[in-house]
Amino acid sequence: MPDDHRLEAMFEEYQRQRLSLTELHRRIQAITATASSPRRELDVTVNHAGSVVDLTFHGTAYRRLAPKDLSALILKTIEDAKAKAIAESAELIAPMMPAGLNARDLLAGRLGLNDMVPADGPRLPQIVTEQLQR
Repeated sequence: MPDDHRLEAMFEEYQRQRLSLTELHRRIQAITATASSPRRELDVTVNHAGSVVDLTFHGTAYRRLAPKDLSALILKTIEDAKAKAIAESAELIAPMMPAGLNARDLLAGRLGLNDMVPADGPRLPQIVTEQLQR
């Protein structure tokens, strides 16, 4: 009978973790972040994945910018919005990260395979290694 209780406890823990991950996924999917250009010529909103979902120009000041400057302004504002979305996502996943790994670095793509799985650590299946190296 002790094995039955242990199995039941393991299943309950699995269910708890599954619900927790489902909720985390829902919260991450709901993230949007908006950044404004320094002079408020435009706002850019991105979703959790950093895709632009809205771009709003304010007034007519942007019309006086040279095309190259306008392009640079738009790209910089997009990057600012992405950084906000990454920061918000990182706050949600930070408690689940192994010690020594930074959630922002992970989400921004600054962690390589060697950072996550040391060379002297356990060997991963080839298919997993290939996916992580993409």
